[in-house]
Amino acid sequence: MTVFAGQGDARRSMSLLWRGPEEPRTGRSGPKPALSVDAIVTAGIAVADAEGMAALSMRAVGERLGRTAMALYTYVPGKAELLDLMHDRVLAELPTGHDPAEGWRTAVTAWAEEAFTCYLRHPWVLQISQARPVLGPAELGAMEAVLRILDGAGLEPRLLRGVVAALWQLVRGMARTAAEARAAAADTGVADEDWWYARSAQLAELAPDFAERFPLLTALESGGAAPEAGDGYLEAQTREAFRTGLAVLLDGVEAAVARPGRP
Repeated sequence: MTVFAGQGDARRSMSLLWRGPEEPRTGRSGPKPALSVDAIVTAGIAVADAEGMAALSMRAVGERLGRTAMALYTYVPGKAELLDLMHDRVLAELPTGHDPAEGWRTAVTAWAEEAFTCYLRHPWVLQISQARPVLGPAELGAMEAVLRILDGAGLEPRLLRGVVAALWQLVRGMARTAAEARAAAADTGVADEDWWYARSAQLAELAPDFAERFPLLTALESGGAAPEAGDGYLEAQTREAFRTGLAVLLDGVEAAVARPGRP
């Protein structure tokens, strides 16, 4: 399921994203406190975290707040605008304050690890396409933070754009695979260990010459210590691949920085 951000009214969405701190509102009467945009966004994130993107609706958010869906429309025009606000709120959790004295590589590694963890806290965010950014303050602030870290590497703009794009996609792509690995057993009703056992047995029976037909794949799987198949296997493997890929990417950046006469 892929969702595109920015599908609501452009003026209303941007105005809500870039609004200043909210003034508390008081209700005219009754025991219920007045709603606020921030409260609605918080409730929307709670719904998506607990039940997934498919469960997100103005009605579900209203129920979490003890209100009707209609009560929310005074504050947020609709689900499309709410999704933009939720996305930007989650991106505000991404790290922004790494110490430049640590060196750019150490800071990038710390940022990527924290961002990976943030996405796993809110896996529904990974279903929001990057083709159309929200352009909210947190989203742009996260990008500014990465650029601030990499500024110390001295990359020229064209190369810097490529590095940032590759870094972001590495984090999001690996986090999405890890999130899907977590959800697989619950969504399919089959535990990871049972899934692997059934297919491994079939593969051994149907392809007894597997090692001869796929020698490089066999060597890859048998070389080094890999996580044991079972619950959590794919997530552990994905985390290992993420860290390896990140290290190789940063090796490439260091090589580009050191290359004489680089463009």
